[in-house]
Amino acid sequence: MSSHAHLPVDHHAADAHAGTRSGQLIGFAASVVLTAVPFLLVMNGSLDKQATALIIMALAAVQVVVHMIFFLHMNTRSEGGWTMMALIFTIVMVVIALSGSLWVMHHLTTNMMPAHEMGQTP
Repeated sequence: MSSHAHLPVDHHAADAHAGTRSGQLIGFAASVVLTAVPFLLVMNGSLDKQATALIIMALAAVQVVVHMIFFLHMNTRSEGGWTMMALIFTIVMVVIALSGSLWVMHHLTTNMMPAHEMGQTP
């Protein structure tokens, strides 16, 4: 009897590649592509700054998902769904913190003295 006989086996199609060597290679290849594309966009300078920034942020979000699926083995069934609930809670907290910080900084900027008055000495 092997030492791994007591472990439950999950045969769902979504998890077919997550724990295998081919799954690790797929995740690595996706990570390399998702890193190389933004690098090439910045180095070529073919797009304007705003479009480049939006593409980089979108690819970064995709890369986070790739890492969570292929390297952290996260899914809705692991640990009774508590892993996914913790992830959702974390995302909500980060969104609240970031949006609140940006809102405060925006209002601080709009309520400060105009830039042309700041350079003058009394």
